[in-house]
Amino acid sequence: MINPRNDRWRHIILKWIVVGMFGFFALVAANLQLVDGNDYIDKAADNVIRYIITYPPRGEVFDRNGEYLIQNKICYDLMVVPREAPREGIDTLRLLAITGESPKRLKRAFSNARQSWRVASPIVKYLSAEAKLKMDEWNIPGFYTVPRTVRQYPRNIGGNLLGSLSEVSPRFLERYNDEGYYIKGDYVGEQGIESAYERELRGEKGRIRRNIYANNTSTDVVEKEPVPGKNLVCTIDARLQSFAEELMQGKVGSVVAIEPSTGEILVMASSPTFDPNELVIGRDRGNNYMRLLREPRRPLFNRAVTSPQPPGSTFKLLNGLIGLQEGVLKPHYRYTCNMGYRSGNIKMGCHEHRSPLDLEFAIATSCNAYFCNVYRNILENKKYKSSKEGYEVWREYVESFGFGNRLESDVTGERRGTLMERSYYDKLYRKSWNALTVLSVSIGQGELQCTTLQLANFAATIANRGHYFTPHLVKEIEGQDSIDIKYRTPHYTKVDRAHFETIIKGMWRGVNRDGTCRGAYLEGLDVCGKTGTAQNPLGEDHSTFISFAPRNNPKIAIAVYVEHGGFGASAAVPIASLIEEMYLTDTVKRPWLVEYINNLKPDYYKAYDRHKKK
Repeated sequence: MINPRNDRWRHIILKWIVVGMFGFFALVAANLQLVDGNDYIDKAADNVIRYIITYPPRGEVFDRNGEYLIQNKICYDLMVVPREAPREGIDTLRLLAITGESPKRLKRAFSNARQSWRVASPIVKYLSAEAKLKMDEWNIPGFYTVPRTVRQYPRNIGGNLLGSLSEVSPRFLERYNDEGYYIKGDYVGEQGIESAYERELRGEKGRIRRNIYANNTSTDVVEKEPVPGKNLVCTIDARLQSFAEELMQGKVGSVVAIEPSTGEILVMASSPTFDPNELVIGRDRGNNYMRLLREPRRPLFNRAVTSPQPPGSTFKLLNGLIGLQEGVLKPHYRYTCNMGYRSGNIKMGCHEHRSPLDLEFAIATSCNAYFCNVYRNILENKKYKSSKEGYEVWREYVESFGFGNRLESDVTGERRGTLMERSYYDKLYRKSWNALTVLSVSIGQGELQCTTLQLANFAATIANRGHYFTPHLVKEIEGQDSIDIKYRTPHYTKVDRAHFETIIKGMWRGVNRDGTCRGAYLEGLDVCGKTGTAQNPLGEDHSTFISFAPRNNPKIAIAVYVEHGGFGASAAVPIASLIEEMYLTDTVKRPWLVEYINNLKPDYYKAYDRHKKK
């Protein structure tokens, strides 16, 4: 028996089901039309239009004489858009044969590319021009090549100085991406000049709109031309840099030479070094990098700016200058040296020489006792309430010469060195300390540390009689009238110009008459210099030397630091002298000295192993 009431409810339920279905389809249609419409339009356009980034040639780098330091070489990246590639696949063996890629790397590259189905991704990098032509002839849908420039280094010098290119990392893209300029797969400067002048060298990318038709033909429309990177003229003298690196082979240390009148860096050699061509972007870069990274002598480490060391006796010159400025020292003041300095329980040894001695002779013979007296007189000057206050004044003088802070050069990785504040000693000695407590600083030891760049800048400051220009590596930038004004602005010390002449006389005497650096003598060039022997608890002392020449109108100031090299005169002096000779005379007339230096190989490994065991 049929119940009419039940039929009525069935009709009502059926009606609402139909209304609900129509409502659902209406919402879907509205969403497609109003919300996702643009996305579908984009997808439709993407079927026929592809935007291709065109990379500009990177700026090249020349030395101060116009010789190539960094040169470009064209290579190609093989790109793929996965959704446009043939569904049935491609001839993998043929692709491997053309590109020379390994099956494992190719498989990994394809796997990474498929994660971005509609976006072009690199499959093989560093393709040769021949391989590029073969891929063009093959003409696989979804595959195309993009020209890129990679670097080559004709002189094989300056690995740490010039830097290298590397692919941008996810961390770089997240933290350092400049206004979204870089994308995955881009190259960026890493360390050295490549990093410091990345903005100038990289140029600006261009863009091509490629219209792709159903028959796999295409037309290109250039929407934006790429702007080439700017060429740089470096301050480095390539021939001198190469010679310095040759002299430093088998040693650990660094050499920095500066033109005093401009602050231009002529040489920055760190040893051990490496051939920068080993880190050119390509298939061997990763292996080469890891091998260099594991090397115990750390060739990737630019010791000229990142390895602060005690300056040793070279620092005595600065204490002499401060003493003269403070009025606690006169050029004729004489102090006695009985093989060292003694005061109470404090003892500071010294080598044998004539005594008593004045300031000029004390510089020439590097007398420890003399400068202990000078340093103590500076800190205990009666116009200050205590030696602690005297130390603060002394520290301000030292800072004015560029020590204790970064010089703000364009050399990446520059360290500030160590110049302790008064608060450090207050905490260490519970405020119970005086000039004798920190006496080791008087001869460049103790807590005092500086970089080779700072030492070379110190030599340039003395050569200029009291001022320096911020050391820098770039002389000219293409399209710019001049370099940054900060490199053309002199920095004046707190010591009057008149006091430098006495110090310079002592430096000249040390080389040309009866001093510790007679091995730096060059006939007719009036070389001035000061040796340093920095004490080292891990083995042989470090050998250091600062110098400039000629005495009047100086053309070059130099600092050499050889770790475990022994006395300053045994390693650092001859290296500096040979470099000065080549720069000032354009030749080297002492081949026997070159041979001696080439055979001199301080036992760094022995000291390294001993330190490692501790």
